[in-house]
Amino acid sequence: MGGVSPATQTALRRVSSAVSGMPPWARWTLAVVVIVLASLPPVLRYLVFWPLDQWQVDVEVYRQAGESVLIGRPLYSAMTEAPQLLPFTYPPFAALLAVPLALLPFGAIGWIWTALQVAANAAIVWYAGWRLVHRTGAMVPITLALLTAPMLWLHPVSDGIRFGQVNAFMVLACLMDLRRPRPGILARVPAGVLVGLAMSVKLTPGVFVVHYLVNRRWREAATAVGAAAAVTVGAWVLLPEASFAFWGGALQDPTRLGPNAGTSNQSIRGFLLRVGPQGTPGTVLWLVLVALVAAVGFRLGRRAWLAGDSISEVAVMGLMACLLSPVAWIHHLHWMVVVVFAILGPDPLRDRRRLLAAGAVTGFFLCRLPWWGIDWLNQPHWPRLPGRALQNADTVGMLLALWLLWWSLDRAARARGVRREDVVRQEVAG
Repeated sequence: MGGVSPATQTALRRVSSAVSGMPPWARWTLAVVVIVLASLPPVLRYLVFWPLDQWQVDVEVYRQAGESVLIGRPLYSAMTEAPQLLPFTYPPFAALLAVPLALLPFGAIGWIWTALQVAANAAIVWYAGWRLVHRTGAMVPITLALLTAPMLWLHPVSDGIRFGQVNAFMVLACLMDLRRPRPGILARVPAGVLVGLAMSVKLTPGVFVVHYLVNRRWREAATAVGAAAAVTVGAWVLLPEASFAFWGGALQDPTRLGPNAGTSNQSIRGFLLRVGPQGTPGTVLWLVLVALVAAVGFRLGRRAWLAGDSISEVAVMGLMACLLSPVAWIHHLHWMVVVVFAILGPDPLRDRRRLLAAGAVTGFFLCRLPWWGIDWLNQPHWPRLPGRALQNADTVGMLLALWLLWWSLDRAARARGVRREDVVRQEVAG
């Protein structure tokens, strides 16, 4: 591990001293300004210069679902306006949450939703990077802003802004629920409730329940399942026809999500649909790979929990949610924000290998590699293999990120003086 150079230390002390002289409100105002300025590239691109017929298409779906609830329109047969013609694909509880969106004009909702996404991403950085952020004293607001800025430019995050997606809120809910020490705002909320609510909006946070069960954390698993069941039953009482339609048919129809073999689906299944065998051999191969990745991932999640590293725990399970799901669109990979901070650890300036590893992950997902692959494949005389590799790069990137999380946990254990055999013994005994 290398230390910080004297020149860097001097520069940091000068900046810190200047910021420390500012009143708290000025520091936080400056942080907000930095975050707003950092958000301008994706916001201007997708809300000002983007074609109107592709503008905030997913939040339009949510708003229409809320509208369907209010006017009694069938929830799962309604489509957004042409040319998108997108159906609502979430459980009925999510439609109830979307009712407030129907009370304002769509144009206003698009901008409000985007502002909330930017705020949610800052909150994710606050909770995922708390070990690093809180080391900086009076610089906390500026540190938060500077760490949030590049996260807003990650491909999955900017795609979430492009479509008006819900993933930032899903990641934030699960992160707040599992992070230790537990956020003070949740002092009276039992652990597992937010995971259950997130699971009631999107099914993929269910991997956290599996994680609880693997580690015999019965109370948290029961709380998550109980919270999900409670709101699902409540939604069934309020929207019985929609609930029958969803749980009795729409849930089993993967085509409602869009073309599963499309480039945007970067799950293992999406990868195999593009390059692997088709039919029964492809399904068998997918199930085998899912089993192997799940075995590694849930073991790694257990290691993170036993080590008391709740940020790595959430990061690993987030990757499982994407890799194991039949469909994981690029914007579902919002978990990479948590992955970056899990790899960074509490003091990356004293451990430059962590800094380089986190920087590599950030740089990888700043690039829009799958779409570079499509551009490559559209060139008829170029070799196909590099284009295919780029097209499926995010799947590989998630697997590499999983390995780096394993590496970072090993590194943390060695720093604490814990031997590998002791870690393995603890995993088995636990």
